[in-house]
Amino acid sequence: MEIDLILGLTLAGITLGFVEGIKPGPLLTMVIKETLSGGLRAGAWTAAAPIFTDGPLVIISLFAAAWFATQPFALFTISIVGGLFLIKMGIDCFSIEPPIGDDLLTDAKGAFRRGLLVNLLNPNVYVFWFLIGGPLMASAAEKEPLAPIAYALSFLISIILVKTFIAYLFDKTRGNISAKNYKLALSFCGVAMLIFAGGFILQGIDIWSNGF
Repeated sequence: MEIDLILGLTLAGITLGFVEGIKPGPLLTMVIKETLSGGLRAGAWTAAAPIFTDGPLVIISLFAAAWFATQPFALFTISIVGGLFLIKMGIDCFSIEPPIGDDLLTDAKGAFRRGLLVNLLNPNVYVFWFLIGGPLMASAAEKEPLAPIAYALSFLISIILVKTFIAYLFDKTRGNISAKNYKLALSFCGVAMLIFAGGFILQGIDIWSNGF
């Protein structure tokens, strides 16, 4: 058993998961938005999305990384659809009212589904696992089969814990902000989502211009 390789990839997974957890992006923006509108439970459910979206991709990427790299149409489609979805979510941020009473439970129920959609329609998730994570794990698996498992688990646990902690921090401040500042914070989330949407669509256009 290659203990050094396992520990090395575990540390790499934790480090990368931490970086990805705090890095601004569609999912982190959605975590903040859901926390502000639905409370910590909604934010935590949204933060848990990677375990259900990245998890299957980890397995698939081990075997399909080479194929995906030769299928730009798949990435083009994901980029455009993801951009359109983020445009809708961004626009919605400008019309959300401060939640009261049972609204928190309703928002929490839909938060997980929205988090899944945001992550599934994020082309960068596929780029990472199929072009970076997959080949890395495949090469390590040749020396130590447990190494890619350690990498994937440490990455997923790290990114979820970091995003959940961020949700906790925003939930603590949620009850102390006025309705005006509440709407202002969500407006920033909306603007961020629209910016990310533009990035997704531009990425799709770039893929289109380079030809399939």
